[in-house]
Amino acid sequence: MGLAPDGGLFMPEHIPVIPKAFFNNIGEMNIREIAYVVADMMLGDDIDSEDIQRIVNDTFTFDVPLVRLEEDIYSLELFHGPTLAFKDVGARFLARIISHFGSPSSGRKVKVLVATSGDSGGAVANGFLNVPGVEVYVLFPQGGLTPFQRAQFSIADSNIYPIEVIGTFDDCQRIVKETFMDNDLRSETSLTSANSINICRLLPQMFYFFHGYASLIHAEGRDCRVVISVPCGNLGNLTAGLLAWRMGLPVSRFVVANNVNDVTSGFLNSGIFTPKRAVRTVACAMDVGNPSNMSRIQELFDGDIERMRQFMKGYSYSDMEIINTISQTHFYDNYIVDPHGATAFQALKDDLKPGEKGLFLETAHPSKFARSVTLATGMRFDKTIPTGAKVHTPRISASADALKKILLAPTIHN
Repeated sequence: MGLAPDGGLFMPEHIPVIPKAFFNNIGEMNIREIAYVVADMMLGDDIDSEDIQRIVNDTFTFDVPLVRLEEDIYSLELFHGPTLAFKDVGARFLARIISHFGSPSSGRKVKVLVATSGDSGGAVANGFLNVPGVEVYVLFPQGGLTPFQRAQFSIADSNIYPIEVIGTFDDCQRIVKETFMDNDLRSETSLTSANSINICRLLPQMFYFFHGYASLIHAEGRDCRVVISVPCGNLGNLTAGLLAWRMGLPVSRFVVANNVNDVTSGFLNSGIFTPKRAVRTVACAMDVGNPSNMSRIQELFDGDIERMRQFMKGYSYSDMEIINTISQTHFYDNYIVDPHGATAFQALKDDLKPGEKGLFLETAHPSKFARSVTLATGMRFDKTIPTGAKVHTPRISASADALKKILLAPTIHN
């Protein structure tokens, strides 16, 4: 369903705790083995174990390496999937879950809605490309994506339909939510979401938190205190990490990294959640002013801000500071980091305490943000923007009614 009938976000009724014995050998397990255990714990009552194993194996056709940058800091590279972004994990898993359960008995096509601030569009398009019985509608903010990101979901003669919204990512997200609340539309179509508001897109993101922890203790020993830094926009990654923690992942705490759209770090520092209109930055996937998953995070802590503060600390950085971190990382560590990973790396460096070991999520390949990375490092990339036949992209106002007309039309490619 993607979104609950009352407009809220689904949460697991029960969060299972993985037996402590699992962590005795986790350092020797690969990501597919880890993902199978976690997925079976969460979904084993609904999907046969053999099918879960197949879905996991089909999802992870790529590796997620942990790379040491400094004495106590590692980068978890989540960009080795087909669209060079961490969202390949969640999107590929979700596509296979929908394919597993099949189309509705009514025979109607499933219409998948996704609002993208950066990499979701490409990952979802790749994961659902030409899946029978599925149409994907990608809403993106006007002028808010890089050419590389936009090209990844502009696929001619396919089941992928890009839609440009005159507004921000928050407008795109609001339109998706309002569309799910349209009872007339839901009675005529079969809708689901591929954003992290869909719990089945979010749950598989837990896999790489367990894998990152496993890789770190394999390198540093089981007794190390692990801290994880997360670049934050709509808070899907942070929520997945916190769910992993509730399942038993033995991390010391999380570091929350924002760009100048500092709603989450501001909330942790002040105790007051104040949504605001997002502004554009070099770390565009984090340009979110009203993160949906905040409600899930508050649920996980029973709304207790002091408990949140004990386990999470927030930092925010300007474009200039992010560019400087990219430059310094290249110069001192001989490593190229994208703007989102740079934000998380800097927050980790500013927060890590003696005796701790930290990893940050490097969520996208630097080539997807070539302009910023070249500005910071002078490095140029051989990777080129995907090309193909021109795709018709309607431009709509930031209203659910405008999207509704498209969803009810026979096709938008003509």
